[in-house]
Amino acid sequence: MSDDQAFRPNRRSLLAGIAFTLFAPNIVRAADDSTTGTKPADNKAAARNEEKAEDAPPQLAGDYAKERHLFRTDLLSKGPAPDIYEPLVTPSTAERLFYRSGVGEELELVAWVSRYTRSDKPKPAVLFLHGGNAIGQGHWQLMKPYVEAGYVVMIPSMRGENGQKGNFSGFYDEVADVLAASNRLRHLPGVDPHRMFLAGHSIGGTLAMLAAMSTRRFRAVAPISGNPDAYAFFGRYPQDIRFNTRNPREYQMRSPLCYAHSFKSPVKLFHGTEEAHFDSRLALLTKRATAAGVKMEMATVTGSHNSALPGEIAQSIEFFRSVAV
Repeated sequence: MSDDQAFRPNRRSLLAGIAFTLFAPNIVRAADDSTTGTKPADNKAAARNEEKAEDAPPQLAGDYAKERHLFRTDLLSKGPAPDIYEPLVTPSTAERLFYRSGVGEELELVAWVSRYTRSDKPKPAVLFLHGGNAIGQGHWQLMKPYVEAGYVVMIPSMRGENGQKGNFSGFYDEVADVLAASNRLRHLPGVDPHRMFLAGHSIGGTLAMLAAMSTRRFRAVAPISGNPDAYAFFGRYPQDIRFNTRNPREYQMRSPLCYAHSFKSPVKLFHGTEEAHFDSRLALLTKRATAAGVKMEMATVTGSHNSALPGEIAQSIEFFRSVAV
């Protein structure tokens, strides 16, 4: 039985996948976008579309960052993120800080940052985007390898998550939150703004792609099990749709595949060997990006959406080190 079937009543929870498996056995697990195994019968068409590269979104002209300045998402349903969440209690090994986002910086959102001591040489930093649409203690426990490798680590919460203000939009306005959080991180005392890296898992992996197309701020980017095709994602999870589906631009601006030429940092895409449904989409993203001169590669790590994550984090550290010591 797939994880999706086993936990269908609560498709996602605050800990999103591996965080549940390793650290929170009493909390319902999140399936996120990429559970493997048998897909729900009523989503067979979406599953077929997800696996066929020929059905992928079109490649569009224009730079994604510039297109973002011109586009405003039309939310027909406004409200909080859809996931079950826990209180925003700061982990014992982290510090809580706030960052501002939104039009006019009207949103004050929580982020967790690893404790560190300033040194003569500024420290590299990793901005990690959690899976699912809520942040939990288990996400933070996954950050230990980055901390032990010498990085200052920040995990930001997003608008509408964990009872915070703001409207969930699904892969769009949340990108503005990622950019705002990265700006907060690079201005922390003792952080090297020239050695700032971006990683994310599942939904966070997709947001990492979109953010990497929106700024040159990151030295390198490691999306993990992110779906680059919004058509496929929302085809499987229509209950997450808040935007006007009659406008194709809404899907295109949420699909890295449409703007693969816009990546502004070296990228290494990760996914598990048991996530074969990602193969064609990520391969097409890599093909489109590298054809435009983007430094991008794809790697598979033994395991599923959940079990591969520790290995993927370890390999992302190796990738970041290969780009900048």
